[in-house]
Amino acid sequence: MIGVLESVIRGLGNGSVYALLALGFVIIYKATRVISFAQPALMLAGAVAVSYLTEVTGFYLAVLLAALLIAGVALGIERVAIRPMVGRPVFVVAIITLGVDVVVRVVVNGFIGRDVRQMGDPWGLHQVALGPLVVQQRWLAMLAVTAVLVTLLFLFFRHTRYGLAMRAAAFDQETALAQGVSVGAVFALSWALAGFLAAIAGMFVGTGQGVEQLTWIVALKALPAIIVGGLDSLGGAVAGGLTIGVVESLFQSYQGEFAPWLGQNFAVVTPYVVMLVVLLVRPYGLFGTREVERV
Repeated sequence: MIGVLESVIRGLGNGSVYALLALGFVIIYKATRVISFAQPALMLAGAVAVSYLTEVTGFYLAVLLAALLIAGVALGIERVAIRPMVGRPVFVVAIITLGVDVVVRVVVNGFIGRDVRQMGDPWGLHQVALGPLVVQQRWLAMLAVTAVLVTLLFLFFRHTRYGLAMRAAAFDQETALAQGVSVGAVFALSWALAGFLAAIAGMFVGTGQGVEQLTWIVALKALPAIIVGGLDSLGGAVAGGLTIGVVESLFQSYQGEFAPWLGQNFAVVTPYVVMLVVLLVRPYGLFGTREVERV
């Protein structure tokens, strides 16, 4: 039982990272109806920025500065590459984001080099005892920071002027324009928020193990998370990320004992298995809005 609880805590920690990335996907999708495939590159850029800034400012200030820096980079991407494509088919804009992802990763890889860059984080792989449970400090840090950020994000959308404008634009862009909402500003802010969250997620991905050129692959697990939770649901993004993290962790711990016939490293594909199962039962995700089309 203790081993199960430890695996669940590990899964919730890793799932927190998936949740942060998934929130970025959903925020952009709700604002623009486009899935941004640039999130993995922004996550990698955030992790690398932290690794460099830590040497100058210390870890905690480096995290804040890196998150703001990547938010600015995301804002620039929206202005330069995405804004001119307004009015074009959604598929075309999604392909543009794929190109942006490749370009950003190529540039960032030049800063990484061949070696693994360490984050300089205070947690590393250190463990802490919670009664009979022994867990890594970084898992608890992931959970705590994600909880704070998600709370602040929901308060922002619920109680601030810009948050209300983003909700209005997500509901109906034409009506929002008629009411004086700057949809262009909403697009820009959605990208900036997604970049900020991606940088925080990248920092956590790099803690304990460092950052290398293939670190971006972790961000691909956020795609099953948004499908499971629902493409247009912020709460679903959090629930989907945590679900994917827990399932993956439990398979890592017990699949070899209870289902060895699945082969080694089956946990790697479990996020996509969960996604397929959910799609078969609820095509719009667990919390996604069901769309009805009349023909």
